Amino acid sequence: MFDKVLIANRGEIALRVLRACRELGVRTVVVHSSADADSLPVRLADEAVRIGPAASRRSYLNAAAIVEAARQTGAQAVHPGYGFLSEDADFAEICAENGLVFVGPPPQVMAALADKSTARALMSRAGLPLPPGSVRTLPTVGEAQEVAAEVGYPVIVKAAAGGGGRGMTVVRSAAELPRAYARTRAAAQVAFGDDRVYVERYLADARHVEVQVLCDGHGNGVHLGTRDCSVQRRHQKLIEEAPAPALRQATLDTVAEVALRGALSVGFTGAGTVEFLVDEAERCHFLEINCRIQVEHPVTEMITGIDLVQEQLHVAFGTPLRLRQSDVRLDGVAIECRVNVEDPDRDFAPAPGRLERFRPPGGPFTRVDTHGHVGYPVSPHYDSLLAKVAVWAPDRDAALDRLDRALAEFDVAGPGVRTTIPFARRVLREPAFRAARHTTALVERLLAPPAGDAPTADAPPTDAPPADDAAEASPARAVVPDPRGAAEPGGRTPVSAVPAAGPTTWRNR
Repeated sequence: MFDKVLIANRGEIALRVLRACRELGVRTVVVHSSADADSLPVRLADEAVRIGPAASRRSYLNAAAIVEAARQTGAQAVHPGYGFLSEDADFAEICAENGLVFVGPPPQVMAALADKSTARALMSRAGLPLPPGSVRTLPTVGEAQEVAAEVGYPVIVKAAAGGGGRGMTVVRSAAELPRAYARTRAAAQVAFGDDRVYVERYLADARHVEVQVLCDGHGNGVHLGTRDCSVQRRHQKLIEEAPAPALRQATLDTVAEVALRGALSVGFTGAGTVEFLVDEAERCHFLEINCRIQVEHPVTEMITGIDLVQEQLHVAFGTPLRLRQSDVRLDGVAIECRVNVEDPDRDFAPAPGRLERFRPPGGPFTRVDTHGHVGYPVSPHYDSLLAKVAVWAPDRDAALDRLDRALAEFDVAGPGVRTTIPFARRVLREPAFRAARHTTALVERLLAPPAGDAPTADAPPTDAPPADDAAEASPARAVVPDPRGAAEPGGRTPVSAVPAAGPTTWRNR
C-alpha cells in the first residue's frame, strides 16, 4: 500500500478519503485554499498544503500547485475525490508524467468516457441499450432535424462534452429545434470549448438508476448493485437509495450485468458508476459512466459492507481486486439525503454563513458524512453541500422513517443560514415517493412552475455539482497554465514549478 496519499479536494469528501487512508495506515496530505485553512480535513491531515486563494480556479483546479505539493511532500498518489479535477484526463496524465499515481481510471479511458458521443458509441458496441437517437454527433441542424423526426418529440439536445447538468436542452416540437440546437452549441462552446452535440429521445417520466462497479488493472470486475437517484432538481441529486426500489429482480440483474460488461469493455479501473434511465416498461437506456467516487457512495457501502474508497486505493496500488461477484451480498435498504446550505423558499438560493449551532443526528444505523462544526464558516466560494445523512434498515419503509427521524434531529443554525432539510422531509412524505412510484419529474412537480422559459428544467440529472467558480466541478480538458510562462515542446505544459499564486506552504502533523 502507498505510504502517503495527497487528497486533492475539500469538505466532506476530503475527510472521507482521509479516514479511509488512516485506517489503512497511510499518511495523508490535504491541499487547501486560504478559505479552508481551518477546515476539519486540514486539522486532521498529517500534512496540509496551502495551494492558493479561495477561488477554485486558483486553488482546487490549479493542477500545477497540486502536483508540486505532492512532489514536495513525497506523496506517491493523488486521490481527487469527486468534482474539481476528478474526471480530468489531462490532470491524470500530468500526475503520471510526474511519477504520481492518480486514483482513478487510465487517462485514455477517462478521455473516451468524458466525450458522451464516444462513450455512447463504445457502450453500444459493448451491447448496452441506448436511448433512441444519434450515436455520433450532428454537425448541422438538418441532421438534428432528421434524427428528431425519426425518434419523435420530445427530444433532448446534448453537448458531447457536457457535464454538471450543463449542455442539455429539452425540445418539445419541431419548431423549437433550430433555436435550441444553435443555443446548445453556443453554450457548449463557451462552457467546454467544444460545440459538438447529439440528439436523443427525451424520456420525461423515467427513473434514474445507476450501478456501482469496481474493476482492477488485471481484467477483473464486480458490480455492487443498483442505486436510485431519481429525486433531483435542476440535474442535481437530492435523495439517493440502494438498491433501486420497485423494479423487477430481472431488471436489477440485467442492468447490473450490462453495466459491468460495459465498464470492462473499455478497460475501466477503480470505482465507477454506470448510469441509466429506466422507463415505465423497465427498459434500460445508457446515459454515461462516471469515473470517480460518487457523492452517494455511502448507501452502497451500507448495504454491502464494502469500503469503496479503500478498494479504490488498493486497485490504484496495483492490487488485484479482492472481491469476487459471489462475495458481494446486498442486505437491507439504505437511503441518503444531501443537506445543502440553500434556501428552498428562495428557489434554493445559496444561504451561506457561520454555523452557530451544529448538531448532527445519531442513533442506530445512522451515518453522517460532514465537515461542518460549530463556528464553521460555510463559504460562498464552493458547492453548498454541508452534510450527507444516510440510514440503513431491513426494509424501505423502516429506512424512510429512520431518515425522517434523523433529519428532524439535525440542528443547523446561524445568521442567514438555511438548509434543504425541510424540503427533503417534504419529499419523504410525498405519497408517490413513499410508494416508490416517483420519477425524475417528482421534484419539479412538487415545486411551483418556474416563470418564463426553462428549457433544461426536466433534463436527466448528473452527479457533478454546478460547474461555476463556486462549485466542485472541473473544466473540460482545461490547459494547465505554466507558472513559469512557457510550455515544453509539443504543447505539454510542465507543472513542476511553484505556482504563481504564491509560495506553497505546509505544516507537518
